[in-house]
Amino acid sequence: MNSKRNFSDRFDWTLAFILILFCIVSVMAISSAQMSGQYITNFVPKQLFWYFVGACIVAVMMYFDPDQYKKMAWYLYGAGILVLIVLMVAPGGVGQIAEPRNGAKSWFHLGFADIQPSEFMKTFYILALARTVSKHHDSHPLKTFKTDMILLGKIFLVLLVPLGLIMKQPDLGTSLVFLAITSAVIIVAGIPWKIILPVASIAAVVGGSLLWMAINMQDFLIHKLKFDPYQLARIYSWLDPYSYSSGDGYHLIASLNAIGSGEIFGKGFKHKEVYVPENHTDFIFSVIGEEFGFIGASVVICLFFFLIFHLTKLTLRMKDPFCTYVCAGIIAMITFHVFENIGMTTQVLPITGIPLPFISYGGSAMMGNALALGLVFSMKFHHRTYMFDNHDDDDDF
Repeated sequence: MNSKRNFSDRFDWTLAFILILFCIVSVMAISSAQMSGQYITNFVPKQLFWYFVGACIVAVMMYFDPDQYKKMAWYLYGAGILVLIVLMVAPGGVGQIAEPRNGAKSWFHLGFADIQPSEFMKTFYILALARTVSKHHDSHPLKTFKTDMILLGKIFLVLLVPLGLIMKQPDLGTSLVFLAITSAVIIVAGIPWKIILPVASIAAVVGGSLLWMAINMQDFLIHKLKFDPYQLARIYSWLDPYSYSSGDGYHLIASLNAIGSGEIFGKGFKHKEVYVPENHTDFIFSVIGEEFGFIGASVVICLFFFLIFHLTKLTLRMKDPFCTYVCAGIIAMITFHVFENIGMTTQVLPITGIPLPFISYGGSAMMGNALALGLVFSMKFHHRTYMFDNHDDDDDF
C-alpha cells in the first residue's frame, strides 16, 4: 500500500511549515540581537546554515523506517555514551579538545565548530528508552505490580549512565531535560499512578530539600555533596537577582527589564534599548519580548503550542508502541526546553543555559532537534507500513 502513495501524501507538510515559521522568527530575532554591539560576527548566515544542515539531517533520516531505528537504538545509545566519556577524559581548557563554558565541560572544540554531545544524546536516549519499554511490553503482555516495577527499574538503568555523565560535566539544565523525557515515557508506558506518585513524591521531597539546603546549608552542599558554587549562585540570583545585580543576577535583571519595557506592542524591529548579554542564544526571548511586546511573545508561544499540538496529534494516531514512546519523549524534550527557557528569562525558573528550540542560535541544538524531528518525519513518511491506518484516518494524519 505504501508504494502506491506519492511523496506529497507521505510527507508532513504541516510540520515543515511550522519549522519554516520558526526559521523566520529565529533569523529576525538573531538579526536584531546582534545589533547590540556585543558581537563582531554575523550569526544570521550561520543560523541559516545550521537550518540547512538540519534539513539535510531530516532528509537522511526519512530514508530509514521506524523498525530500522528500533534496531539501531542501542548502537546509537552506546555511541552517545562513548562520546560523553571521551568528552569527560579529554583535556580541557583554552586551545584544548574540550572547552569548558560557564563552569561546565560540555563542548568539543573542533576549530570549525563547537559541538555539544549531550544535544545528540537526548535523541539517542529517547530511542533506547522507547525500545526498552516496547520490548518489555512484548515480553510481559500481562501487566502486574511486579512487571511494572521491573520496567521502572529498566528505565532507571537506561537513564543512569547518561545522566551521571552529564551531571559530571556538570550540566544541570540538560540533566533536567533527561528527567523530563523519562517522566513522559513512564506515564505513556502505562505504569500505574499508585507506583508513579510515590516515586514523584520522593523526587519532590529530595528537590525541595536540596533547595532548602541551597539557601541554608551552602557549605554542606559544596564540601560534602560536591556541588559547584556557580550552581548555588544561580539559585540565589534567581530568588533575589537585585542583591546580585553586579554578578549572577545581571542577566536576569537585564532580561526582565527588556521584556517589561516591551509592554503590549513592543518597541519595533531592531529598536531595542536594553543590553542583554548572550541575547542571541539563551536570552533570545528577551529580544522578542522587548521588540514585539506581549503580542509578539504570545505569537511565539502559540507557535510552540501548534508544534506540540501537531506532534501530540501524530502520537495519538500511531499504532506502533515504539513510535508512540519515541514521540512522547520528543514532545517532553521540546516542551521542557520551551518552558525552561522562557521561564528563566522571566524569573519563573532558575537560569540553566537551555536554548529556545529552533529560535536560539546554535549548531548543536539545531542538529539535535533535527535528529528528534527527523524521527517524526520518518514515522509519518513510513506510517502506512507500521500503523495500518485506513485511508480515511490517513487523510487526517
